[in-house]
Amino acid sequence: MEIRVLGCSGGIGAGLRTTSFLIDHDILLDAGSGVGELTLDEMAHIKHIFLSHSHLDHIHAIPLVVDSVFDRIDAPILIHALPDTIRALQEHIFNGIIWPDFTRLPHPERPVLRFETMEPGEVVALGERQFEMIPVNHIVPTVGYRVTTPSGVLAFSGDTTTNDTFWAALNAGPRLDMLIVEAAFPNAERELCRMARHYSPEMLAEDLAKLQHRPHVLLTHAKPGAEDKIFQEARTLLAGYDLDHLTGGERFTL
Repeated sequence: MEIRVLGCSGGIGAGLRTTSFLIDHDILLDAGSGVGELTLDEMAHIKHIFLSHSHLDHIHAIPLVVDSVFDRIDAPILIHALPDTIRALQEHIFNGIIWPDFTRLPHPERPVLRFETMEPGEVVALGERQFEMIPVNHIVPTVGYRVTTPSGVLAFSGDTTTNDTFWAALNAGPRLDMLIVEAAFPNAERELCRMARHYSPEMLAEDLAKLQHRPHVLLTHAKPGAEDKIFQEARTLLAGYDLDHLTGGERFTL
């Protein structure tokens, strides 16, 4: 399994792209502005998009992708997400006002986009790759994912704060090689993290103590301008972990 970091920022700015990870050549985990790093040919290879939640920084490339490649693909792109997330996309994005309803275009019998609901605990198998939806704790209904392949196991937290569900689910699996987990604000913003339901390094360290595995930990979703401080604080608190912070453009193989 190959993982390409298209976007990993909690905001925008020169060189910053919001959350999106390309799995192999055909699957996206979230679809923020990082998807714009792909060429048209690469976009046309996308078959599945697994969404963590409905917030704009995680979904806003979807309308532009389908509009850009609808004449290049012969089967609809499948969006896998919670029912609440799909409902938000239908009512607020693909509503004919903000953007055309591509679940009916270019023809109702041959749409370029299709929604597939998932529930926490459900697993979607795509060849040898299994995507398991895991509930987390954010301000809107949100999930993370465990991606299991014969060669390695990846987990992605989505946006979340202190919780037990994500860590219990990961502990229930026999293996975890890589963990992409958010740390959005520095420790001084702990109260803001509680309100917005994000992690600070201190809060993340408290929850990582629940994890029985020792994966390579990759920090994501830092707010612009706070990246170095967040990583410095995390490195101090998580000294026993193989820890890095994502900046965009990285490629990993499991």
